Parts: sequence; C-alpha cells; structure tokens
Amino acid sequence: MSRCSTFVPDMRSAATRFPGFCRDCLSGQAADLRRCRACGSPRLVYHPELDDLTLAHIDCDAFYAAIEKRDNPDLADRPVIIGGGKRGVVSTACYVARIHGVRSAMPMFKALEACPDAVVIRPDMEKYARVGRQIRTMMQELTPLVQPLSIDEAFLELKGTERLHHDTPARVLARFAQRVEKEVGITISIGLSYCKFLAKVASDLNKPRGFSVIGEAEALAFLKDKPVRIIWGVGKAFAQTLESDGIRTVGQLQTMEETDLMRRYGIMGKRLFNLSRGQDDREVHANEAAKSVSAETTFFDDIWRYDDLVAHLRHLSEKVASRLRKSQIAGHTVVLKLKSADFKSRTRNRKLEDPTMLADRIFRTGMELLRKEADGTKYRLIGIGVSDLTDSGRADPPDLVDPAASRRAAAEAAMNTLRDKFGKASVETGYTFGRSGPERTHGKVSLKAVGKFDDPSE
Repeated sequence: MSRCSTFVPDMRSAATRFPGFCRDCLSGQAADLRRCRACGSPRLVYHPELDDLTLAHIDCDAFYAAIEKRDNPDLADRPVIIGGGKRGVVSTACYVARIHGVRSAMPMFKALEACPDAVVIRPDMEKYARVGRQIRTMMQELTPLVQPLSIDEAFLELKGTERLHHDTPARVLARFAQRVEKEVGITISIGLSYCKFLAKVASDLNKPRGFSVIGEAEALAFLKDKPVRIIWGVGKAFAQTLESDGIRTVGQLQTMEETDLMRRYGIMGKRLFNLSRGQDDREVHANEAAKSVSAETTFFDDIWRYDDLVAHLRHLSEKVASRLRKSQIAGHTVVLKLKSADFKSRTRNRKLEDPTMLADRIFRTGMELLRKEADGTKYRLIGIGVSDLTDSGRADPPDLVDPAASRRAAAEAAMNTLRDKFGKASVETGYTFGRSGPERTHGKVSLKAVGKFDDPSE
C-alpha cells in the first residue's frame, strides 16, 4: 500500500543509487529493486536525501476506528464509523467506509446514505486517550522533541539521535512503526522531510501504513501542480477566493511576488509565498501547550429553549473543568460555541479577571453569553471551552464580590471527590438532573435539590 515519494519520474530505473531499505526487514536495498532481496516485501523506501532528513510527522491511521477494530476482531472487514447518533457527525471512518465516500465531519445521515451497512460506534474518548498516551510515550523514547498536534498525531525532530539509536532517523521511524503495530495493534503513517509543512503533507500521501519522503531539492517541483488547498490555512472559502483571482495551483503562487500576495491577502499572503516554496522555519517544540480546552455536543433534535440549552451547557462545563484539573491548567477566557440548524456558527467569548478551572465559573460565564443568543434560533450544536491557558497555581482566587462563590467552589470540590470515588454518574447538579442525556443512570444525586448548589441567587 505504501511507497516513498519520488524524486525523479521513475526512481527505480535511475542510474543513481539512492539510499533505501525494506520497511519489513530493514535490510538495505538498491534503488532498482521492486521487492526486497532479503524477504521479498514490496514495502521499500528510497530517496536521495533519506539519510539526511530528521523531521517527521506521525499520524495514526483512522485512529478511533482502528482501536475499535483492534478490540473487536469481528469488525475487521466491516465498514466502521465512529460518531454520534443520527443528528451527529462522523468523527472517524475506517478505510472500508471511506471507499464508500464516508469522510470525517460528514453529517451522520449522509454517511449512512453513502454506506448503509456501516457499523456506527459512539466515541469512547477515555479509551482513545489512553492509547494516544501510550503511543506518545513510545515517541518520547525516540527523541525528547515530540510536539503533539492532537490525540493521534505529532511532530518529531530526530536530529542528533543517531548516536543514541545507532541508526538513521528514517530507519528508526520504520522500526517504530513496526513496534506500534506489534505492541499497540494499530497502524501509523510517517512523513519525513526537512520542515513541518512538508512532513505533514508527506504523512498523508500513502495512507494507511505509509512512509513518504519529501526532500528539499524536490520541494518546488513536488508542490508545483498541487491545488492551493494543500497549504495550511487555505480552507474551502479562501480557496474559492483564490480561484476567483485565477489562482488554483501552488505553482501559480510560486511565480508571484511576496509583496503582491501580501497586498492582496494580508498576512496570509506571506504564508502563501513561503509555503508554496517549501519554506517553513518553524521548529519542533516539545510538549507545546494546548491553546484551548473545550467540549461540545450535537443534539439529536434542534433545541431553542434556554433551559434546555443550559442543561447541556452545564454538562459540558463539567467536562471541560475535569480536563483542566487533570492537566493542572486554567483558562483566562471562556468561549461559547453554537451552531444553528442551517449550520451557521456563532462564537462568543469573555475574558475573566482571573484564570479558572472551575465548572461553576465556566458555566456561569457561559450562561451569560448564552442568554443573549437564546432568541428563538434553533441550534443543532453547543460547545463551551476556555482559552488563554496558564498554570493552575493562579486559578480561582477568593471572590470578594460574590462570597457565595467560595461555597459553590467547595461544593464542586465535594462533588468531584464523590465522582472520583463512585464514578461520574454518581452526582449530578440541578441543571442536568433528569436530562443529561444517554449517560444518565439511576441513583444520581441532584446537588441543587440537596444544597441549592446551582441556584444563581445563592
């Protein structure tokens, strides 16, 4: 399935002997072979810069779906979609489902129209996070310079690790892919290059189980015929703007002056100029902090009543606060996200005096933002989060203006203790009691009913 990127039109017939090896047995290979001379595998990788490149992007293949198939072998050959109910969207689709046209972020009803035989599984984020942490720990055994982008992908810089591993970065990465398959039970794709932009591009070239290489000498030629959307930050709307200006390919951008691009498109013009030429000087920063922490939900039916929206808002605020506590971080800005029935998004935010990691403060700020938006509009999605993250040590000082805030914070701490001991379903606030969705179980306690925890007047 996987191949390396090509430096010349027919690399195997080239007279030059490029560095190469077999990704299955790791034996060295001559560039004119189609199968490994040692084990017969067709999974060979060649490139003239193979032994010199050190920056990699690693991306797990159909991560959520791959984990579910690993845990249930009966799904191995079935189309699997990870996502919400009928009104939700696709989080991940396995490659069998993708053959039928299913894609991430596709509305679930469209995905099931394209692939009616698909097995739909609700996401188990805790399980996926455990696997993600396992793989990240394995990455950090390769190099201290691991910069996660999400739960299932990261940049790695392996420059200077040759003496540690007694091998080249390329072969170390191939060995790492074998280890992930054997120990974790899923597959990864690897992009190797000299900069972040092209490493990320390379990792997408030959999924699944890909290992693609883009060198500096070939960057301009490689990018020339690619559509402009290959450039980071060029989404559907901006691509249409560029197309209306007659710009469809990266090669067209390569012929334009930086000043002209910046005059037309502002700071984005500078990015277009640099990335179209394969120029990206961003370095890999270990454990780069997340920019925000958020949670959102898509409703089965559209919701417009304020009280119903508030119930979901409370539940999501507790999710965000839990993640903040586990990471020992706090946020200065609360961000509310809404998506209407016609898929139009609204985002509102408010800067706090002090950073917070409390569900109570996140929720109350979100309620104030939501009140202005609960104008009869039907919403299909609501989300809440915090940004401007900082260390938790400065979070939530005593509130002299609202003395009851301290009591609510103490009640929240008690609720967290109970949940840690008896599970998330053991305690519930008055805002969510009786209407918290599919997670609801018998035996929950409403803190509003018991202690007026959520009464805004208290």
